[in-house]
Amino acid sequence: MTDLFDLTGSTALVTGASRGIGRSIALGLASAGADVVATATDAATLDGLGTEITGLGRTFRGHSLDLSQRANVDAFIEAVLADTGAPDILVNNAGMIARAPALQHSDEQWDTTLAVDLTSHFRITRALGAGMVERGHGRVIFTASLLSFQGGINVVSYTAAKSGILGLTHALANEWAPHGVTVNAIVPGYIATDNTLPLTTDEARRRSIEERIPMGRWGTPDDLVGAAVFLASRASGYVTGTHIAVDGGWLSR
Repeated sequence: MTDLFDLTGSTALVTGASRGIGRSIALGLASAGADVVATATDAATLDGLGTEITGLGRTFRGHSLDLSQRANVDAFIEAVLADTGAPDILVNNAGMIARAPALQHSDEQWDTTLAVDLTSHFRITRALGAGMVERGHGRVIFTASLLSFQGGINVVSYTAAKSGILGLTHALANEWAPHGVTVNAIVPGYIATDNTLPLTTDEARRRSIEERIPMGRWGTPDDLVGAAVFLASRASGYVTGTHIAVDGGWLSR
């Protein structure tokens, strides 16, 4: 049964892989056998990841990618298609959070967050998904959020974008299922990463969140690896258009 999770011979593209969740997922997919293409705003920050992945006997390619700039996204897509073609596995993970009360949330914060967290992911998936559809096989995985379901506080653009990610997951799954391409989302709970530093460094806020998590602890990036490997592998062949919450039980509370 273990071969259900074997990714040997496949290529996985993971955006936002220099740290946190993306880095753990990239390493997890490589450990399961996948070659990896990874992105970061500055490709130099991927050097350590590349060393670890090649140390596992997999190939690695790193790309600089600024998701806020449409021309940069277009150049990245062109480079990937010329270099490796459409990947077998696409993990749309990169993202940002702009924190401000809604009444002070600027147009620039809104536009940049939607561009990075939603629009760029659609454009990359549309371009690379075309090759998956033509090939008749592919796995698309989005990183959604608890705020795909909840409103959050002072993160209105992020909440809107992550709600859109869940809708995009459903819509693409419906269209691409007949072509052998599955589209699913992972919903991280409160994970200790750079993005959550404003919460983890606020002792009262950190504790109030931790007390609400049924498992009694914040998650780590490595907690997401199992779900990613499952959704990337043959084990999830009849799973599409849905989400897996890796949240310590938060959504069930």
